[in-house]
Amino acid sequence: MDLKQIDYFVRVAELGSFTRAAKVLGIAQPALSRQVRLLEVELRHNLLLRNGRGVTTTEAGKLLLEHGRGILHQVARAREDLARVSGSLAGRVALGLPPSVAKVLTVPITRSFRQQLPNASLSISEGLTITMQEWLLSGRLDIALLYNPTPTPELDTRPLLNEELFLMSPAASGKVLRKPAAITLQALSELPLVIPSRPNAIRMAVEGQLASQGLRPKIALEIDGVSAILDLVADGAGHAVLPLYALANTAHRAVLSARSIAPNLRTHLVLATASGRTVTQTQEATVMLMAELTKRVLGQAAAK
Repeated sequence: MDLKQIDYFVRVAELGSFTRAAKVLGIAQPALSRQVRLLEVELRHNLLLRNGRGVTTTEAGKLLLEHGRGILHQVARAREDLARVSGSLAGRVALGLPPSVAKVLTVPITRSFRQQLPNASLSISEGLTITMQEWLLSGRLDIALLYNPTPTPELDTRPLLNEELFLMSPAASGKVLRKPAAITLQALSELPLVIPSRPNAIRMAVEGQLASQGLRPKIALEIDGVSAILDLVADGAGHAVLPLYALANTAHRAVLSARSIAPNLRTHLVLATASGRTVTQTQEATVMLMAELTKRVLGQAAAK
């Protein structure tokens, strides 16, 4: 069996679609279909059932999927072991970041990864928590930072940060306020908010906390993107609820203020991997790097 064909089959089976797998692998769909079909011919088994919505595995396909994951993992470990002969770890790590964190973390993560793992490669994708959970389970991601993920035995999670959310508003004083009076939930519910659409973790935290008090948010605009939200707040379109580090890299720092909310609104940031997949040593090193770097960089950004 060709390792490339096994890799192709595993990706198609995990993603449930030739189209999605072709995009992830960066090859043409006809070429992908041809390689999987050649594998089926060689093994004398139909591995996938094609239907209008994608593909599902046959009993033979389920068996090969289990073996294929193990084979590919062993190949990755062999490459890592050989790389350690020259004194370093190798391999590829696919990392997922929430959009609100990516702007602050991408450069520091890339820099540290290159310094600590010079023979390994890093791929970074942005996505919402629900989407990245699916990517972890399908194998598109190895590691992801997730906000308030729903507990599931399919994911191994490591708590990183318990983040306080602040109300971002145009600053009348012309500078970011450090300790302004906290705003109540009642007052928050009366303000026009520029906020991400569901199922964003911040949106869900705001709605959930307000609902506990019998309140509902006043949504002025739904915008999926921290930079765009802050642009609109600075332009007077409304207010935002974001972690303090969101102000770190914005050009609007001088015209925005941050107020705490009473009682506190918080989100929980965790580091997640798929429990059904064996983590390679390169991935383990990346997890350790991410845990240390996330706490330090986000903490420093919030303190600026």
